[in-house]
Amino acid sequence: MNKSLVTNVIAALGCIAGFGLNIDWLFYMSLFALSGALTNWIAVHMLFEKVPGLYGTGIVQLKFVEFKSAIHHLIMSQFFTQENLDKFLTEPTGDAHHFDLEPLIKETDMSSAFDSLVQTIQQSSFGGMLSMFGGTDALAPLKAPFEENLKQSISEIAASDEFSEKLKSQLSSSANVEDIRTKVDNIVQQRLNELTPKMVKDLVQEMIKSHLGWLVVWGGVFGGAIGLVAFFAGL
Repeated sequence: MNKSLVTNVIAALGCIAGFGLNIDWLFYMSLFALSGALTNWIAVHMLFEKVPGLYGTGIVQLKFVEFKSAIHHLIMSQFFTQENLDKFLTEPTGDAHHFDLEPLIKETDMSSAFDSLVQTIQQSSFGGMLSMFGGTDALAPLKAPFEENLKQSISEIAASDEFSEKLKSQLSSSANVEDIRTKVDNIVQQRLNELTPKMVKDLVQEMIKSHLGWLVVWGGVFGGAIGLVAFFAGL
């Protein structure tokens, strides 16, 4: 169910009903609710999509280089430490297609990637509006689903035949751990370079857009409450 659409439709129907039936309090409440929900819905849309003439829109696509850089740093600093590489070299890996990085990925702290995303949102046109709903604390519920989806996405990259073949080939031909890290770094960078701005946008959008829909819902709720206060204050 599209929470944003439902909220806007309910608020719009309330406006029509309040105006048509001359129920002033319903009209005021629904009008303010529609204003709050619609404004937040537009802000969420502008977070992902570039709108010609509006500065700061499409920030996720504009900042895709920084986002990829954060993922690259996370992978290299968490997965391919000296301890992990020593383990790879001393334990049999079997066939290249079964080179399993998933246990490491599951244990990896993805907080730095989420922090990078939060910073990106703060720098967008959505940042100012976000402060009305508790600032970055309002994004806290997104952290768990974001990290879970990010781990799944990284697992899919690491599990690909091409990645496994290249990784095992480089490990078996390297003389020392630092040389291995350099070569693995190049492989990871090559894979991340294949991500386009649209792919990064779609990845982030899939992870958090349904949760950002609640900001639209609460925009409608708080807008409606403000509308009621404004109506009764004017009596």
